Amino acid sequence: MSRAVLALSARTFASLRKHRNYRLFFLGQVVSLTGTWMQNVALAWFVVELTRSPVAVGVLAFFRFVPFTVFGLFAGVLADRFDNRRLLIATQGAAMGLSAVLAALALTGAARLWHVYVLAALLGSTLVFDAPGRHTLTFRMVGRDELPNAVALNASLFNASRIVGPSVAGVLVAVAGVGVAFAINAVSFLAVLTALLLMREEELFPVERAERPPTLVRGVGEAWRYVRRSRRLQLVLGVTLVVSTVGVNFHVLVPVLAAQTLRGGSVAFGFLSASFGAGALAGALLSASLARASLKAMLAGTGGFGVSLLLLAPQSAFAPAAALLFLCGICFTLWNANGQSVLQLAAPDHLRGRVLSFYLFAFAGTAPIGGLLAGWLSEIGGTQLAFAVAGGCALAMTLIALATHPSQARLPLRTRA
Repeated sequence: MSRAVLALSARTFASLRKHRNYRLFFLGQVVSLTGTWMQNVALAWFVVELTRSPVAVGVLAFFRFVPFTVFGLFAGVLADRFDNRRLLIATQGAAMGLSAVLAALALTGAARLWHVYVLAALLGSTLVFDAPGRHTLTFRMVGRDELPNAVALNASLFNASRIVGPSVAGVLVAVAGVGVAFAINAVSFLAVLTALLLMREEELFPVERAERPPTLVRGVGEAWRYVRRSRRLQLVLGVTLVVSTVGVNFHVLVPVLAAQTLRGGSVAFGFLSASFGAGALAGALLSASLARASLKAMLAGTGGFGVSLLLLAPQSAFAPAAALLFLCGICFTLWNANGQSVLQLAAPDHLRGRVLSFYLFAFAGTAPIGGLLAGWLSEIGGTQLAFAVAGGCALAMTLIALATHPSQARLPLRTRA
C-alpha cells in the first residue's frame, strides 16, 4: 500500500520534482494567485456594497472579461512571436500597478463605481495577454511528457488559492475593508516577478518558431485553419464555448447566492467561494495523477458539472449549497484541465499560443455576455433560475458531444510518442 501511495505521489508531483524553473514559477504563483483571489472576491463584494444589485455585479463581470472578447484571438500571436518569460514579466508588472491604484482609491474613499469598472477592464486586458504566454511558458518549463501533469498542478495551485484567498478575503473585508485586500494583492505580484527573473533560460525546453513571425491577422487565420482540420479540437472548443458562457458565472452568482438567497454576509461569501475552490483543488490533483490527458475525462467532468449545478439550483441552506459547490469544483477542473491539455499537446510548437488563444476565447471571451445573462436571470428568477439554466446547458452539451462525436469522445490522447 505504501509503495502504491509513494508511486501515486511521485506521479502527481512529477513536474515539481524534475524541473527547477517550474518549481520557482509554482512557488511564486502560490503567493500571487492567493492575492489575486483575495482581490477578485473583494472586488465583487465591493460592487455589492456600492449598489446592492445583481445586475451591477454582472456588469463588473462584463468589464473584467470584455478584453478577452476584443483581444482574445490575437493575444496568442504575441505568445508565439515573443519570449514568453519576458512577456509575463511585462503583464505581471502592469497588473501590480493597476492593483496598487485600486487599493489607493478604495483606502482613500475616493473610489466610485465607474472607477471599479475601468480598472477591472484594464486588469482584464493584462490577463488576456498574460494567459497564453503563461500556458506556453508551462510547456517550455516542463516539456511534452510532463505537460498534462503541469497543467493539472497549475489548476491545483489556482484552486488552492481559490480556497485560501476567498476565505481570508471574507474575514479581511469584514474586519479591515476591501482596500486592504487590494493592497495585499498588489504586493503579492512581487513573488511571481522574482520567480520569473530567477529562471535559467538554458533550462527551458526549446520550441520551433515559424520562419516568418506571425502578424495579427495572418497568425489568427493560420490557427483557425488548423482547428478546422481537427474534429478533436472542435469538440473541445465547442463544449468549452457553450458551457463557459452559460455555466461558469460564479463571480456573478456566488455573491448573489450568499447575500440574497442564503442571506449571509462577506464571510459566508468567502467560504462558499472556498468550497468551490476546495473541490476544484481535489479535481486538479485527480487530473494530475492521471497518466494522460483524456477527452473522456473532460466530458465526464462537464456532465458532472451540469448535474451539480442542477442540484444546487433549489438549495436555500448554507451546508448543502457549500457541499454542491465542492462537487461542482471537482467536475469543473476535470473538464478544464483535460480539455486544455488536449489542445496544448495537439498543437504544433509554432501554433501553440494561438490555439490556446482560441481556447481562452472560448472559455472567457463570451464571459461578458454570460455575466450579464447570469445577472439578468438572477434578477428575474433568483439564483435558482440562473443555476438551473447553467446546469441544463452543461448537461445538454455533454450529451450532444457524446451523440455527435462518439469516436472522438471515447479516444484518449496519449502524451508520449
